[in-house]
Amino acid sequence: MNDLGQDLELRLVRYFTVVAAHQHFGRAAADLHVAQPALSRQIQRLERYLGVRLLDRVPQGARLTPAGQRFLPRAQALLRAARQAESAAREQAETERIAIGYVEDLVITAAVRELRRRHPDAEIATRYLSCRDVGALSDKRVDALIARAPLPFAADDVVTTPLYQEPRMLVVPRGHFLADRASVTAAELAGEEAAPCAFETADWTSYRILGAGVPPIERYEDKLELVASGRAIAVLPVGDRRSSLRPDLVTVPIEGAPPSQVVLVSRSGDPNPMIRSLRQAAEAVLSS
Repeated sequence: MNDLGQDLELRLVRYFTVVAAHQHFGRAAADLHVAQPALSRQIQRLERYLGVRLLDRVPQGARLTPAGQRFLPRAQALLRAARQAESAAREQAETERIAIGYVEDLVITAAVRELRRRHPDAEIATRYLSCRDVGALSDKRVDALIARAPLPFAADDVVTTPLYQEPRMLVVPRGHFLADRASVTAAELAGEEAAPCAFETADWTSYRILGAGVPPIERYEDKLELVASGRAIAVLPVGDRRSSLRPDLVTVPIEGAPPSQVVLVSRSGDPNPMIRSLRQAAEAVLSS
């Protein structure tokens, strides 16, 4: 028996799936942008509702109980069904609406402002996406995505519009032997082992952490911390100014590297007329 006196909350189900994915309450709380104690309380509420323990705390983080293992695929299916129901309702709505995803350092304010100027009565939402949200476009959580190429989508599945390009820079800790260089060449970085993000699919991806034995890292702040500690170096687009906020990091221009390409991507065959309007607005204010 549950003690909530109400229907199962999808928010609690989503919290559970994120903890299960990370197998760690702290990392899940950071991903969800909630405090860890609050997340723990919400998981306890879900467990009380179901009348069963779903997660055990272990020294390494969190581990699914047998009940949690059985509940997880059904919870994921429930969330997918909810998203599909939302998408179906939105597709039938008469009001113009669009959800625009964007990643990492990109600032899309100008394009969104121009789109709102052109469609003052439309419902326009933006959603920041992390590396883990690579499926947001495919499963219709967003209608369009502004990101840096390359992206792991089949060419026939999406419509891609190039917007602008940026050169790349090297980010190293202060005191690094390359920190005082006027520039470095792409050839000097060849052969360095890279730890990719889920969005990254090719040799010259937009965000690269270079260093032997460096594991995949999701959070940008953790990437910078790894570089600042001297365990790795990073290759970033010059438009990404977040590293400049740290006095212990130095940026060096890279010569001979292909530019970072910012693109707008939408699903092939999507009938939403707002996508075409977004494409026109973005080309008008962002393209170079």
